[in-house]
Parts: sequence; structure tokens; C-alpha cells
Amino acid sequence: MHCERKVTVMVRDGLHARPATQFVKLAKRFGAEIEVERKGRSANAKSSVKLMLLGIKESDEITLRADGEDAETAIHELSAFVVSPDAGLGHAQDAGSAQPDEAALVAAPLAQISQPVALGEGKLFGIPASVGTAIGPAFAFFPREPDVTLRRIAEHEILFEIAAFRSAVRTVTDDLSRRRADAALGEEDRAILDALIDVARDEEFNASAEGLIRAGTDAVGAAMSAGRELSDAFAATEDAYLSARAEDMRSMTRAIVLALTGTIQPTLADMAPGAIVLAEEIGAFDLAKANLSAIGAIVCLKGTVNSHVAIMARAHAIPLVVGLRGDEAKLAAASLVGVDGGAGTVQLDPDDAARATIEVKIAAERQEREGLAVFHAVAPETRGGRKVTVAANLGTLAEIEPALAAGAMGVGLLRTEFLFMQRKSLPTEDEQAETYAAFAKAFAPHAVIVRTLDVGGDKPVSGVVFPKEENPFLGWRGVRMCLERLDIFKPQLKALLRAATTGNLKVMVPMIVDVEEIRQVRALIAECKAELRAAGLAQADFDLGIMMETPAAALLAEELAREVAFFSIGTNDLTQYVMAADRLNPSVAKLNRPDHPAVMKAIAMICEGAAKAGIWVGVCGEAAADPNLIPRFVAMGVSELSMSPGSILKAKKCVTDI
Repeated sequence: MHCERKVTVMVRDGLHARPATQFVKLAKRFGAEIEVERKGRSANAKSSVKLMLLGIKESDEITLRADGEDAETAIHELSAFVVSPDAGLGHAQDAGSAQPDEAALVAAPLAQISQPVALGEGKLFGIPASVGTAIGPAFAFFPREPDVTLRRIAEHEILFEIAAFRSAVRTVTDDLSRRRADAALGEEDRAILDALIDVARDEEFNASAEGLIRAGTDAVGAAMSAGRELSDAFAATEDAYLSARAEDMRSMTRAIVLALTGTIQPTLADMAPGAIVLAEEIGAFDLAKANLSAIGAIVCLKGTVNSHVAIMARAHAIPLVVGLRGDEAKLAAASLVGVDGGAGTVQLDPDDAARATIEVKIAAERQEREGLAVFHAVAPETRGGRKVTVAANLGTLAEIEPALAAGAMGVGLLRTEFLFMQRKSLPTEDEQAETYAAFAKAFAPHAVIVRTLDVGGDKPVSGVVFPKEENPFLGWRGVRMCLERLDIFKPQLKALLRAATTGNLKVMVPMIVDVEEIRQVRALIAECKAELRAAGLAQADFDLGIMMETPAAALLAEELAREVAFFSIGTNDLTQYVMAADRLNPSVAKLNRPDHPAVMKAIAMICEGAAKAGIWVGVCGEAAADPNLIPRFVAMGVSELSMSPGSILKAKKCVTDI
């Protein structure tokens, strides 16, 4: 069977390493031969390396082709994956640190450049890649390429060399797998290690190396040649994130060659606690061997802010400077190093004045961190006594622990679409009830606000045939779809009524533009309650609210407020609708400003309508975490802010400063 489909990629930042790894794992579940095409170039869907080299970005149109008995199912599942913005991004996070996702970490240096430290004479300059200030003993890490002699092999040696190559790959991946099992690692780190393991096991890389061996090259030469070809291909791409994957390929290739030759070299595991790592370039393979909590800072002559090392450094708050304008000999000779990761400056053997300046800033940064930590259990109030709830936006059960660790006061937005997407069948009423109840119990007594299914033509779901739409954001989505597909909507409403017995569950409906839509939903809830009573199933009422994310809702705020218990403003969609600018279209990205006067006026109208009816208002879009907007929201009457867990402590502090 042949199946083919064009689809627009909605994964945030495209199919970079982690989403590509998950896409490939999904593709490998099927027996069909699967191909991905972008702009006339094709790749095997079961090779993460070749898939990444296609450079598939968010909003790109790709063609998926499959041949085999399960071709249709494969295309459906892979299509569902690429149209999910959070696909493969692994929102589950380390419970102790509540780190942001990879896309946020990639962007972090652009938004978090700190004030530079005056490091004194002789300072070196580089690219700031992870903020923070540190001073400590130098640990020069300049591993040499293994001293190997490449040779041609005879035919009778081929099978032995192939076996040696495969054994070396297993050694490298087993080492990474052991590191992955370290309980101290967060999900961000594990996801990166998964991507590296997938690269080492990649079909294309292994086939290329083994092909060279069969042609008469020894295993060492074959590994080096195959790795160099792929690293050069990544380095040649125009995409900054993809070009940074060349570093991963070089590190992985070096690790395999070391395993083949039995060469033992110093590793980052040998460094003293608090040391500053000085290197030409560090790959994630190298960093995987280190005790991350022991690293004071990292300084590299090469590297980019998009490398996996940079992502891991930001996840663990390790100051990092890359692209340093210096030389290896100068770094290797240093004894003490001061680093300002926010300004991109490095001081080798700083004098007393420079050391004092660095230590003052380190103390100030420590004080700020400690200051935020005290807000974990705080229920923030403004100086005028206004209480504001700071909650989390979640989508999966795996995100519960990071949110609790971050001090979340409940869930302001539970995205139920994750229960429905990437499945071969719709979730049952029982499955949904169990999941919603698990969230509610985890955050009790704080409220958990569940958004009913918000999918549409841009986010397909198994069991629902969506029409082809030129602009799915303006089409058959959210409550519009649910009111027509009662076979989907009623089981969800019943599940919510059953889960509401926890006593802290609330429900909100997306994409409301008319009072009649709310009344239809209430009528369905009444039907579901009657059916549950007839079936003898326990249930409870819940507060019903609506998402305020359309200009129509803002204009009808007073009328809508009389029908519901609360409003929740979705600033992402509200901004794109008010500004008539697709939030996934980079050409109009500058218009997607929640602080634009038109958007703020719409929010003010919503708050005024709520106040007249005596109901509360929350904000659950990305703008809820913006320190510049929080005071304005609170002044308008917003009493709940919901955001990614990593932003909660700072938002709480912001509220107390108002």
C-alpha cells in the first residue's frame, strides 16, 4: 500500500535534534518504508541524522510518503506528530529544578544578557551563551585526536572490522545510557543524551561506515570518514541550530575511535569541584561524563549558543562563554579564571581588584537566587493586599512534579489535547476521568482548571476527520468542533464531572465567540449529569469558565460574564486575532506583541466586563510570566496568572513588588 500526505510542521522550532529523535522512534514502529521530503530533498524517516539535515523548520510544508501494509497508519501517526507544537520536546522536567524546554533554552541568551563585570586588564571576549558569574581554578581540557595509523584491510578481515565497529558503537551508547540513568539528571539532559544515542545508532551513519569497511577501509578509518562526512554536512547548513550538531558528530566520532583503539584520555570527570573548564570545543559526549554540579563555568574557543552543551549549561545554570577570542596556549597556561557568562568576558589569572569585583557579583547573584527560593510556598500579595494566584500551564502527568517543585499554586491551564493526540484511538471516558482526577489530587487544595478539547485542522486527532482549511486557526476548532462531535465531547464532559468529586476541579471552554455556545455547553453538561446518575456513577458539579481569546469575546465580555464563573485570557491567540497576524508566521512576528495597545485594550475590556458581573479573571498565555506586564494585568483586575513552571518563582516575586 502506498500513502502520501502533505503537512505543515507545527513543532516549535522545527525538527531539531530532540523532536527528530522522537519522530524517528515513531517511524521505526512501522514496517513501512517511510520518506520525508522538504523543498525537493528527501530523507529516510528512520534516520535522525538525515532527517535533521533536511533542516525542517516550524511552518515548513513537508511531504510524508510510506509504502507497506501499515503505510496509512504510519502517515496518520507521523502527521499527528509534526502538527503538535510540543511534539518531542519532553516537557517532563527534573523535579528539583523545573527547567524550561529546549526551545526556551536555545533562546535564553538573547533575553538574559547580564550587566558585564569589570574584569580588569587582560580580559578576553567571546559570545555569551549561559548567564552567571564564576571564579575558580582552571581545568584545561584539550584532548588530542587518537594517534592512529589508517590501513587497508584484506577481504578476510572485513567481518572482524565490522564486528569491532559495532562493538565500539555499543560501548559508546552503553556509556551514555549509564549516564542517562543518573538520578541527578533532569529530563532536559536525558532528552539530549537520547538524541546522541540515536545519532550513534543512526542507520545512515552505521551503513556508511560499514560500507567503507566492506570496501577495504579499517574500522577506525571508516568511522572517522563517515563521521567527518556527516559533521561537515551539518556544519555547511545555514541553520544555526543544525550547524551546531556538527559538534555532536565530531564528539561522537572521537568517542567511537577511542573505543576502537582502546585509548584512555582525561575526561571532565577528573576535574576538581568548582573548576572552570577551558577547552577548544566541548561536545555533549564529553559533558555527559562530568558531574554537572561540580562545574564552575565553561569557556570554549569554538562552539555556538545553540549547541547541546550550551543548552545543558543553561539548564544547570552553568556560566558559559563560547567563541572566545584567545588561543589554546594562553588558556592552558592559566591557573585561575574569572567568567561573566552574561557579558561573554573571561579573565585569566585576575588581579586582586578584578577578583573582588567578580566575587561581589557572585554574591549578588547568589542572594537573588536565594531570594527567589523563599517564594516557593508563598501565596503572593501586592503591597496593597491584593492576592494573586500563580499557577502552572501543563499538558501531561509527567509535568506535575516539576510544577509542584516550582511552587505552582494549582493549574491554570490543563491542555487536554495531549490525551488525544499521538494515539491510534480516542481516549475512553474512564481513561480521561482517571487522568483529570490525578491532576486534581496532586494539586489539592489548589484549583486545577481543565480546558476542554482544543484541536482543529492544524492539530489532527485519531477518529476525527478534519476538513482541509486554508487557515485552521480560523476554522473548525475548539468548541466549534466539540459541539458537532458529541461522541467526543460528551465523554470528556462526563469524565470531568466524575473527576470533579475531588472538589478542586474547574473547567473552561475554548474559542467562545457567542453566548449561545455557552448555553449549548451547559445543556450538554446537564445531559451528561443525568446519564451518569442513571449509570450510578459518582459525579460533582464544577465551575464553568471560558477562554477569552477572540475579539468577539472581548467585545461581548459583559454579556458572556453573566453566563460563567470566570474568564481565562489566552494571550497567544488573542494577540494573533486582534493583530490579524498568524503567530506561526515569522514574516509577521513583530506584530505578535501582547503589549500592543490594541491587545491591552482588549484585555482591559475583558477585565471590565468581568468586574461588572463579579467574576474573576486569569491570564494563561505566555504574557502571564512577563515581569513588565504582570503589574499592568494586576492593575486591570487579573487575580490569577498561569505559566510554565520555570517562571513561577520570579512571577511571585514580581507580584509582591507591585
